[in-house]
Amino acid sequence: MDTDVIVVGAGPTGLMLACELRLAGVRPLVLERQSHRRDTAKAGGLGGRILELLRHRGLLERCEAACTGPVPAPRFPFGGIHLDLTRLADPPLHALPLPQQRLEDVLAERAGELGAEIRRGHQVSGVVQDTAAVTAEVLGPDGPYRVTARYLAGCDGARSRIRDGAGIAFPGTAYPEVNRLAQVTFPDTVTVLGNGDLDVAGHGTVPGGFTRTDRGLLGVGASPDSPVVSLFTTEDEAEEYDDVPMPLTEFQDSLRRVLGTDLPVREAIRLSRFTFKARQAEQYRKGRILLAGDAAHLFPATGVAINAGMLDAVNLAWKLAADIHGRAPDGLLDTYHDERHLAGARTMLHTQAQVALRRGTDPAAEALREVFQELLADEQPQRRLGSLLAGTDIRYPMPGSSGHHPLAGAFVPDLTLHSDGGVTDVGELLHTARPLLLDLADREDLRRAAGDWHSRVDVHTAKTDDRPADALLIRPDAHIAWAAAADESPDDAVPALREALTRWFGAPEGDV
Repeated sequence: MDTDVIVVGAGPTGLMLACELRLAGVRPLVLERQSHRRDTAKAGGLGGRILELLRHRGLLERCEAACTGPVPAPRFPFGGIHLDLTRLADPPLHALPLPQQRLEDVLAERAGELGAEIRRGHQVSGVVQDTAAVTAEVLGPDGPYRVTARYLAGCDGARSRIRDGAGIAFPGTAYPEVNRLAQVTFPDTVTVLGNGDLDVAGHGTVPGGFTRTDRGLLGVGASPDSPVVSLFTTEDEAEEYDDVPMPLTEFQDSLRRVLGTDLPVREAIRLSRFTFKARQAEQYRKGRILLAGDAAHLFPATGVAINAGMLDAVNLAWKLAADIHGRAPDGLLDTYHDERHLAGARTMLHTQAQVALRRGTDPAAEALREVFQELLADEQPQRRLGSLLAGTDIRYPMPGSSGHHPLAGAFVPDLTLHSDGGVTDVGELLHTARPLLLDLADREDLRRAAGDWHSRVDVHTAKTDDRPADALLIRPDAHIAWAAAADESPDDAVPALREALTRWFGAPEGDV
């Protein structure tokens, strides 16, 4: 084998996968068809569950340092209206103003530190696989060549050649709207008011938030504390733009059509154009070929794609590594499809709901948006919808014969831990991306039971306030595989723990 895993695509999903594979002791080779990273941001920020995982890997501070401005207030678009979480002391959804190219710089730097190889200007033209390996036909700067690996991960975006070459169906819907996004600064003739409205000399007030006209939708995201204003237009068009960059004049023309007047702009910080599609691959795995990110799913709303793709990568990496190292239990790699397809379907649910909410233009549709906005004035729906957008409401099914603790399948809570070694937290213990048995009740019986997996599973004993369980078995992706209820008897807890360890991390080491 030339390498362990071929990763096709050096976007956030592919780079995150490369980092995770290296942490698990696997050799990835990242092949990216573009010779240089694009300067134009496809996404302007990062938010949701992936922020917690980046903290668990020690990368969140790097991402925060790479941000282009202060962290915005937690106010997010949802289907033509807004989810305003600013009154919550602990909002369930956060975001960073981190353009995609800066995120890719952070991830590429970390992948390089970990020893991953990234080849830019190398396009995969074909893939063949058998029961033992997968071979990629590659066209590089010096000509064609072949690379063979145990597995290949297609992280090559919406038009994935890997997905098409593997014969994986990608059903769904394409919507006719063309969306244009610009982050701009204004001349002195435009004033940002305290409520987010724009006062335009010679025109009057352009409201902050969303404005509907006969020609389309205008969104304005402005703050008097920031010189940069986000403008967003949506129009029904049939024209195909492919990857042609959007000039400022095109955005100004769209703005004029939707708003009915010119809006003077001093400087464009970011310009992008996109259409919405709702598609999900029928299979995330076909033999030795796996899909992640936009190659596996396309969502018809902004702000969720990078979060979902990077979460795919974290879920996939440790399972691939277990298989490559020869210690994966039967069916482990298939759980990648089971879990992430479920998560993708959940994300598809709320993004398609956003389509229905934003598209109507008649009085009934306006009434629906008005009622929905009224409902979002209350804390409980704010938290429910915020968790849905963040992807924090995902709970993976945990198969097994014994009963499950309520935490099984959930993302591990952020616990402060006290031990003889000092104060730490769960996230710091997961920097190495290794499985962890967290003993919160000084259960020697459970620590002894986990001893048969000592080279695969770390064990840490600590105390915490408001203990949620006697012990937590935490997977590398920070989801809880098993939990012991408070004061659960050894006769029940020990067999259940051993069953969970075997199911997720293979047979006891003496049995291998």
